[in-house]
Amino acid sequence: MKSKDALVCLSALSQEHRLNLFRLLVQAGEDGMAVGELAMATGLPGATLTNHLHILRRAGMVSDERLGRVIQCRANYKQMNALLGFLTENCCAGLNDTDCCTPAIACKPARKSR
Repeated sequence: MKSKDALVCLSALSQEHRLNLFRLLVQAGEDGMAVGELAMATGLPGATLTNHLHILRRAGMVSDERLGRVIQCRANYKQMNALLGFLTENCCAGLNDTDCCTPAIACKPARKSR
């Protein structure tokens, strides 16, 4: 990930409601959550929720898919892991202390069994 891309991602996540939405989607796993479920979970009005989701989508942090009348939103784990990797790639550079930090571990969500 390039610095410019990381800044776009961090900017999208730097607002309380968007950070909360992203965390909810990460917790939901690969199945994601319907927009209606996100609205109920956050209490955000529809237009506000849509605006926040658009910002996260433009940053590549979430994706969505229309399934009939439902719009299903999902966290983009590849983008999230790229951002975590970017933030930690030079952790403790130049230090001999191997215990100074642990690099981020890539998140690999499993599909929920139905």
